[in-house]
Formats: sequence, structure tokens, C-alpha cells
Amino acid sequence: MDYAGWGLGLLVVGLTTLGLARLARIELGWLPLTALLRAVVQLAVVAAILRGVLALPWTVVLFIVLMLTTATTTAGSRLSELPRGRSLALVGVLSGATVSLVLVLALRLVDLEARYVVAVAGIVIGNAMSAATLSGRNFLRGARARRDEVEAWLSLGATPAQAYDAIGRDAAREALLPTLDQTRSTGLVTLPGAFVGALFGGASPIVAAQFQLVVLAAIALAMLTCAVVVTRLAGRSPHVVAEAAPA
Repeated sequence: MDYAGWGLGLLVVGLTTLGLARLARIELGWLPLTALLRAVVQLAVVAAILRGVLALPWTVVLFIVLMLTTATTTAGSRLSELPRGRSLALVGVLSGATVSLVLVLALRLVDLEARYVVAVAGIVIGNAMSAATLSGRNFLRGARARRDEVEAWLSLGATPAQAYDAIGRDAAREALLPTLDQTRSTGLVTLPGAFVGALFGGASPIVAAQFQLVVLAAIALAMLTCAVVVTRLAGRSPHVVAEAAPA
């Protein structure tokens, strides 16, 4: 394989993304390019680590802990404006990933081989991280936009959980819609990564489809659990409205 040509092509795609963002005046800075370069480095390291993980199956647990730590740290940084945002991200990601993975593995929906466990865990944890970020940020945005409504509920004697209930439900729903839309259009609009990856790995189309369906179901459960946990816990704080940014 021509690694130099491949790397140059990847760089061109990244620079094109960066250029388009600047042309459209979307304030992302160098993030489109730096994120891609960081992914290159991280995947190179992960590829090296996975060679050892797959050779020593007991190290799978350590690798999953590493993924969870990274996911909760990333989501927590995005929720720093929410009261206890980092704790919300931690509890949400752990809850979503644990519920989904335990159920999938307990039902033996995938073989309990290191490569399958790592693959499913990585996908589920990554989507739980996204759910924590999206639901938390949607919650904060909704709380700020509906500040007067929340204060009215609180002045009438409602608890914070009651005052923020509708906002939390809307935030969780909005966080899930893109993923559920992708699930509905699977095979018609998109061919998901797990399906394509299984095919490239030599699996038959039927086996690849089975694996992808398990992944889709696991993602939905993990994201819903995470979004519900994050928004419900965020709604128990009486200080979200007070955190609103000045107009």
C-alpha cells in the first residue's frame, strides 16, 4: 500500500473541510484538521494496543476502562457549563454503556471473543458519550430559553425536577433523533460501519447484518439510558437557570 499517497489524500480531505468551514465563516478554528490529525495518532496507538489486547483477552477489561475514562472526560468537558456537568457525564456514560453492554453480552447476542467485545464496547461507549454531550447541552440551552417558565414553576412551589421535567424530556428526545433516523434508514440511505467492517473482515452478508443489528439496538439503549440519566440528574439542580449567560 502506498502509505505516502494515502496520507496525502487524507490530508487533502481534512484541508478541504477546514477551507469550507472558513469560507462559510463557521467558527471552528483549526478543529477540523487538528481533530483528524489527533485521530490519526490515537488510532495508530490503539491499533498497536489492540494487537496485545487480542493476544491477551484478559486485558479487554483494561481497554474498556480506558475507553470509558476517555469518553467521560470528553463529555464532561463539553458539559462544564452545567452544574456538576462532569459528574453528570460520568454517571450518564457509565450507566448507558453498562446497561447496554451487560444486556447484549448476557444474552449472547455477540460471541464473547475479545475482538467482538472490544468492537461492540467501543461503538456503544462512543455513542453514550455523544448522548451525554447532546442531551446535556440541549438541556442547558432549553433551560436558558425557558428561564421564565422554570422560575414560574419554582415560585409556585414546584421542585427543580418538576420545573425542568419538560425541558429534560425534550433534550433527551432531540439527542436521540439523529441516531434513530439513521437506524430507520439503515440499508436504504447508509451502510453502517459495523456492517461494512464485518464484510471487509470476511463475514457473510447475513452475519454482518446480524452484528450490525445488535450494534444498532445496543446504541439506542445506551444513548437513551445515558440521556435520561443526564437530563434527570441535571433537572434536580436549582441552579441551572442562575447559570444562564447574559444576553
